[in-house]
Order: sequence, then structure tokens, then C-alpha cells
Amino acid sequence: MRAIIHVDMDAFYASVEQRDNPELRGKPLIVGGDVRRGVVVAASYEVRKYGVRSAMPMARAMKMAPHAIVVKPRFNAYSEASEQVFSIFERYTPLIEPLSLDEAFLDVTASVGLFGAPADMARRIRKEISAETGLPSSAGIAAVKFVAKIASDVAKPNGQREVRAEETVAFLAGLPVGRLWGVGPKTEEALKRSGLETIGDVAKRDAAWMEARWGASGRQLWELAQGIDPREVVPDREAKSVGAEDTFDEDLTGMEALSPHVHSQALRVARRLRRAGVKGRVVQLKLKFSDFTLITRRVTLPSATDDGQTLYRVAKELLEKAHEDKPVRLTGVSMQELGTGGGETRQLGLFSEPEKPKKSDKLNAALDRIAARFGTKAVTTADIADTEELEPEPTRPQKPKRPN
Repeated sequence: MRAIIHVDMDAFYASVEQRDNPELRGKPLIVGGDVRRGVVVAASYEVRKYGVRSAMPMARAMKMAPHAIVVKPRFNAYSEASEQVFSIFERYTPLIEPLSLDEAFLDVTASVGLFGAPADMARRIRKEISAETGLPSSAGIAAVKFVAKIASDVAKPNGQREVRAEETVAFLAGLPVGRLWGVGPKTEEALKRSGLETIGDVAKRDAAWMEARWGASGRQLWELAQGIDPREVVPDREAKSVGAEDTFDEDLTGMEALSPHVHSQALRVARRLRRAGVKGRVVQLKLKFSDFTLITRRVTLPSATDDGQTLYRVAKELLEKAHEDKPVRLTGVSMQELGTGGGETRQLGLFSEPEKPKKSDKLNAALDRIAARFGTKAVTTADIADTEELEPEPTRPQKPKRPN
């Protein structure tokens, strides 16, 4: 029987802001961008009771809670807190599957002999997170990932819930069918039309009946309703891409206005690549115009790189070719086809000297050390000195897989 813990930080970005600024504690707090055009990055529990949720347009959120306090996101602070949290996870198991900066699955099956029952482990992990970071967290404990995730949701805020294997079907039975993984609004509506309002309703049906109406996905839903979820916790899952993008407070026009933002995004992507120990070969530029038309342009490099200036030069060339001299509301830069190698192989001579590190590698290593200690704006280029990081890092930086 597996023992899986899902740990989820409570209102993570908002909690970091409230921790660092005591005047915000207990107040309705929104972490977000421009009130007219931005989106809610995070919402404290005090403001959620008014219906405010993350990813909601800021304009709508402010109508729901006009008295809310709004602060701009500080992603370096969130990344630093995330690293502290994940270092605590690593004390208990190497089998950690990050889902984002603020949540992860932990397979602690093999750790029970060292640390005791899974629920006790979860309690210790949450206690250490609170003591060392000053942040609240919730945990779900179950034999399968799907149930552990729901259990942590049910336990929020600042609690934990264990669902023993024999309790699984009963625990799921009363929950709405929309809580099943893979069920979106349209599927939920179709299931309800068939009389399936709860997960228990799905569990009571015959698997063949579900499969006849919804194909393979019908059987999968039935299995989930029975608490059947064979998926393993996959540590250090490799990211398919690393990107950064900004939605501007006001539409920008012209290379002179857009280039600094593309430059900033390229440097941010490169820092994340180096932090994750990976390089990429495909550079992609994304542009969204004022009429919401979205275009992407990409190019494959001759060899993989994690150098921000190389990435910027390529992205700028794509921008020059794609720019239509009309207002732009969003730009984004991403690196794809990631790997831990350089993406090229060459035959070395028998008596060849060892390849020396590139000057750019030494420079980047020095800049990374400075940024880690003093922040990313301690040393930067003149054209982006006044730009700000406006978007969150979508996932915790991934570590390269260890060789088998």
C-alpha cells in the first residue's frame, strides 16, 4: 500500500506578503497587476469570501471587493520561500513531484520506517514549514495521488486530512462530480444530465455503462470514483519549456518600446534554465496585439544554450520580423526542447586539451550569484533597468534527472 502526501501552501503569494508586512495580516489582500488590465495572481482567504479568486480579471475582483488592498507580486520572494519549503520535503523523501512553486506530491512509502506514520510525517512537515518559513500549509494523505490532492483541498486552510484506503470510496461519494480529474464544465454538465451529480453516483454505475457512454474516459472516471489511481509520484519531471511573459498596463508600439521587455523576458528565462540545470534549442516569441490577435514565431538554434544575451538576440530578430507596427498588449519569450546537454556532439582528438568554459558561462555564473544574494536588479542592462517582473514563474524550477 502506497503512502502519498500532497502538500499545498495556503494562498501562497498572499501569505508571503502578509508574513513580510504584518500590517497586511488579517486584511483582504489581492496580489495582482494593473487594476484595469491585470489579473489576480493570488487572493488571501480574507478576500476570497467576496468571491475573488486567482486568475480573475483585476477589474472584476475590485468590483467584488472594492475595499481590498492590492500589492504587486514579488516573484523572487516567492521563489525563495518555495526553495525553503522543498528543502524540507527532501528531508523525508527523494520522491517529490512538484506541481508548482507551492505544491507537490510526496511518496513517503519507504519513509514510514524512519519517520513513523504518514499522517505524523505530514504533521511534522507542516510544523517545520511554519517554523522555518512562517507560512501556513495544508496536507492530504492517501494511498493514491488523486485522493491525496482532494484531501488537502478539503483540509484548507492550515489543516490536514488523512483518507485511509478503506475509507476512500465513502470519502469521495458525497463530493460533486466536478471534483473528478479530467471533468471540466462541459463534461460535468453532460454527466449531470445523465443523473450523475456526485462522485458516488459514478461509483455506483457499472464500468461498462460508463465506457459505453464516454469511451475510455468513462472507464477512467469510474476508476477514479472507486479510488483507483495507479499513477506514481514522478520526481524531477522535466519541463517541456521555460517561459516568461508580460501583459502591459498600456499597449506598446514600436521596437524601441518593446525590445526592453523582450530583453528582460529573455534574461529571466535564461536564469530559470540555469537554475534548473538545463538548456534549450528552440526559441519562441509570442505577441498579443491590442485586438487580442495572438501570433507565435520560433527558430531552432544550432546548439542548445542557457545564455540570456543569445536568447535575446534571437528573440529580437523574431520580433523585428513579426512586428506589424500596431499596438501590442503582451510579449512572451520561451525556450523549448530542453535538455541537460549542449545539443551537439563532436569528435575530440586523442591529445586534445580539455574544453575551457566560455566567458559567457563564467559571467552568467557570477551574475547568478549576485542575483541570489542581492536580487535580480542588482546588476542588469541599462535598457531594462526600469522594467519589472510582472508574471509568476509557472512551476518550480526543475532539477535535471539523475542518471540511472
